[in-house]
Amino acid sequence: MSEDRGGLLTFQTTVLTSMAMLAFAANSLLCRLALRQGEIDPVSFAGIRLISGAIALAVIVRFRSKRSSPGHTDWLAAAMLFAYVAFFSFAYLTLPAGTGALILFGAVQLTMFSVGLRSGEKFGAIAWLGLALAVAGLVYLVSPGVAAPPLLGAALMAIAGVAWGVYSLRGRGVADPLAATAGNFARAAPLALLLSLLFLANSHAHARAAGVILAIASGAITSGIGYVIWYAALSKLSSMRAATVQLSVPLIAAFGGVAFLSEAITPRLGAASAAILGGIAMVLTSRSQRPRT
Repeated sequence: MSEDRGGLLTFQTTVLTSMAMLAFAANSLLCRLALRQGEIDPVSFAGIRLISGAIALAVIVRFRSKRSSPGHTDWLAAAMLFAYVAFFSFAYLTLPAGTGALILFGAVQLTMFSVGLRSGEKFGAIAWLGLALAVAGLVYLVSPGVAAPPLLGAALMAIAGVAWGVYSLRGRGVADPLAATAGNFARAAPLALLLSLLFLANSHAHARAAGVILAIASGAITSGIGYVIWYAALSKLSSMRAATVQLSVPLIAAFGGVAFLSEAITPRLGAASAAILGGIAMVLTSRSQRPRT
């Protein structure tokens, strides 16, 4: 069982969720490093990310001891995975990092909460208070860089957030997270390859060796394996918990930027950290009720 009778998370669920958030944050750092240094363009990064993830997961599935069952072919999940990666890449051509993160995670929150409420999940007052505190901390963290964003970039990032929210929700009931994620990447990779080919004639398209290596690491490790871990955790999380815990990703990435990208530690970062982590703790430790099946 994923939760006790009161709705509290088990140690295994906590570990899986923490590992997934670390993978997501590491993925953000790899992408930021590659694009900031101009080692690769966003379209090529997205394409290599999905294709390398598909290859790595196919190899793992092929050589693991447990044989995969045929399972359900989820084309919607694959389409949402591709849409998230593609729209995310295009949106960051015009959006500042803080504005983009705020729009992305805001869209994820709204998508997953709306589906959870519609399916009959009941959220207590402590959970709602924790959510408000976490969102306030995130807004406070990125507020210095928040300005009126370009309409097109904001729309693209919002679509990416909705796509990621739907992709996450599709993974809540899978019996074999590894096989499901491998299948999603395998079906999304051809779409990414087609998108990359369409931009080969673009004079801005480029990919140096360092950029390709960073994209492969992002696809094979922090995306491919990270998404397997996330799918494993999703079956044990309510919609509110799954959505709220993702607010920790920008925070983890910010501290990663301090450690690996020489970014400064500020009092604002410390205050936002307390609010975000405290809010997440309130949501994760609150007692929730799922709809009866």
